[in-house]
Amino acid sequence: MRRLRPGGLGGRLFLILALGLLGTQALAALVMVLERDQSARAVMLTTLQRDVAVAVALLDRLPPDERAAWLLLLDRPTYRFELGAGPPGAPALSPRAEMIADEIRRALRPRFPVRFDAVVDPTERLQAHLVLADGTGLTIEVRPTARPVAAWLPAALAVQLLVLMACIGLAVRLALRPLTRFAEAVDRIEPGRPAARFTETGPDEVVRTAKAFNAMQDRIARHLDERLRILAAISHDLQTPITRMRLRVETGIQGPEQDRLLADLDAVEALVREGIAYARSVHGAVEAPVRLDLRAFIESLVFDYWDTGRDVTIAALPDVTPTTRPRALRRILANLIDNALRYAGRVELDVQEAEGRIVIAVLDRGPGIPADQLEAVLLPFVRLEESRSRDTGGTGLGLAIADQLAAAIGGRLSLRNRAGGGLEARLTLA
Repeated sequence: MRRLRPGGLGGRLFLILALGLLGTQALAALVMVLERDQSARAVMLTTLQRDVAVAVALLDRLPPDERAAWLLLLDRPTYRFELGAGPPGAPALSPRAEMIADEIRRALRPRFPVRFDAVVDPTERLQAHLVLADGTGLTIEVRPTARPVAAWLPAALAVQLLVLMACIGLAVRLALRPLTRFAEAVDRIEPGRPAARFTETGPDEVVRTAKAFNAMQDRIARHLDERLRILAAISHDLQTPITRMRLRVETGIQGPEQDRLLADLDAVEALVREGIAYARSVHGAVEAPVRLDLRAFIESLVFDYWDTGRDVTIAALPDVTPTTRPRALRRILANLIDNALRYAGRVELDVQEAEGRIVIAVLDRGPGIPADQLEAVLLPFVRLEESRSRDTGGTGLGLAIADQLAAAIGGRLSLRNRAGGGLEARLTLA
């Protein structure tokens, strides 16, 4: 039913088809009722004309003292006979009463002249007044009534509408299923993950779109692989000339200029190493996943930082054993911790488990990141010009590598500023 929400395509299609069918059903029901009314009216008028002629002829030939006994036998649900003038009425007749009066005139003329009037009490009744051959007055009282609708007819119409609505819902669901599958396939596209092939089955239009979608995935994968191979090749080839330059500088004249050159070479080497790491991070899914004792894993990582005198603490560490890729996870956490230490000097880790998901938060009290840059810093080679700038170190690839590896292992990395200052990097593992 979520697909049939009012703002969605399914809801709109369902509403259009349902309104169209309801309209046609209402029109068909109206036509049926009108036709039934006309048919019933024609039958009633024909029967009335014949019965009135026979009844009046019979009463005219009966002895006066026997006529009263026959009146009850001649009564019908829609009309009755009464000896005498009957109750007073108005001469004005409605169109329906006038039509009935014409039928009675045709049945009794020319032998019995007839006078008509109408009585409304509370519904309209038509009275036909005539005089028999012996001078006795006779009144024919007609009560036009609509024939009741069969009790099963509304139930049959309701069942018919339910069946039509179910058919509409099924048709809309079948029509939207390929769109839903396409949306799910697009959501699964991630760099470094094997492309999920879209099933090329169904109607011709769906098969054609599925083939185009699969071809597009292949082109994107080839483009990404080519780009990353070029980046890795350039970064790898730069290492040799950088090494030669370092040797020349180290064997040259010592002094402030040599220190500046060596610092520049260190920065270039770091950029090359990070470039290679970023190119490899796209293929983080190549590592085989294993069941991991997360408590021991994070404690080992934190102990390594303690051995180097870094201030890294653990706020919460539950006993959980997710299935993940340990080397990729270690690189993600190391990048996040290093980034936080660079700008805050102190880092706190917090691990929580909720609703089948594990959230590892890396918290610091550094200068934070402008709100409009929280997503941009996850892109490669993006550095901030303010608090977290290149002057404090870094190549602009640490967070990009962490984000790339998080996607490769089926997780998600997000950043947000903390209340009171600082940054929180949240790694969510399924």
